[in-house]
Amino acid sequence: MKKMNYQNVKGTQDFLPEAEVIRRDIKRTLEDVFIQYGCKPIETPIINYTELLASKYGGGAEILEEMYTLSDRGERELALRYDLTIPFAKVVAMNPSLKMPFKRYEIGKVFRDGPIKAGRFREFTQCDVDIVGVSSQIAEAELMIMALDAFSKLGLNVTIQYNNRKLLTGMLEVFGTPTDQLNEVVLILDKLEKVGLDAVSKELGEKNLRASTINLVTQFLTNENNTSFGYFENYSSNKQVQEGLEELKELTTYLEYLEIESNCTFNPFLARGLEIYTGTIYEIFLSDKTMKSSIGSGGRYDNAIGGFIGTKEEFSTVGISFGLDTIYIAMNLSKESRQESSEIDYYVIPINTQKESLLVATSLRNQGSRVEFEVGNKKIGKALDKANKEKVRNVIIIGEEEVKNNQFIIKDMITGEENKQSFLYNKL
Repeated sequence: MKKMNYQNVKGTQDFLPEAEVIRRDIKRTLEDVFIQYGCKPIETPIINYTELLASKYGGGAEILEEMYTLSDRGERELALRYDLTIPFAKVVAMNPSLKMPFKRYEIGKVFRDGPIKAGRFREFTQCDVDIVGVSSQIAEAELMIMALDAFSKLGLNVTIQYNNRKLLTGMLEVFGTPTDQLNEVVLILDKLEKVGLDAVSKELGEKNLRASTINLVTQFLTNENNTSFGYFENYSSNKQVQEGLEELKELTTYLEYLEIESNCTFNPFLARGLEIYTGTIYEIFLSDKTMKSSIGSGGRYDNAIGGFIGTKEEFSTVGISFGLDTIYIAMNLSKESRQESSEIDYYVIPINTQKESLLVATSLRNQGSRVEFEVGNKKIGKALDKANKEKVRNVIIIGEEEVKNNQFIIKDMITGEENKQSFLYNKL
């Protein structure tokens, strides 16, 4: 019989306890912040109809190439969700009785059959918050300050880069970019920070754009005033530029009033590749730039829900997504945020006193303490080594003498002090 080759599917991974403890702490921290900001939880299916995820209100052509597809016994065409946004838009479309504004959060796995590189897998976890029913930029401002709050609690210093798709698209229209090539050019500009100006210029040249258009785009990319709103006033005769500029100015007033503008940077070339976005967009990066990839992102997408309903009605919707896997990597890179203590309050070690020791462990658990009971009959030396390695501070040793004297010893593994206490149950 051929021996089975045990290995994970490419692009997936296992998380052993040491890693999963940190990941779950991240999820708990994020969820606590989401709840603190008045968000309600929902859960959506991992499997969806392909038609839903592939609609023009979905992620666009680029992401559809990475979509996992399958079929069921009824030969229906299905797909695994590639994000949590489209399933959420479906929920709102299917439930017209939802009271607006509606704030939701969801934490779940998504799947993309894309290229694998450092920090990027094919199965990963997203933590999303979305607000429906608020047309004002105050919704974006709340999500941005919520993000800063969440990362502060995680011990990470971050910077939020923001832009507006109307502004960027309008500028490209002004420069003579053909309508059917706007999304392609937006995607190219989105690579500016990653690949540099020369690579972007070369790729623009390969799109058969007019020389005048490429020249104007290049001037836009290199103009030293392109981060000033005043620069864009010169092009506000374009409706898209005008609307985008008005939205950015409104957002800035909130950021300044909240005194978080120093953590938020206007980046006129930020594009967010997905075609779904219609207004403000943002990405979150580590301030120390130890990671190049973003650890959170989002934006406004006002057309998706109405599109699913089958009307042209706009549902003002803005969302933000935190990447659990990239945050986990960032936490490992940050020495200050590494977990240095155990989640266990007490480690109970029996010495030929299994029943009595289990009773003590049970009593401590009933009082709310987190207790590990040694079930492997380790000798005292090896058990103490384990406590040291796992950074458990309080160890309770219970031998026959302790049972006889109706006492047990709590050993502080940091100071070495030992304290005797009476047993918690009279049964001993």
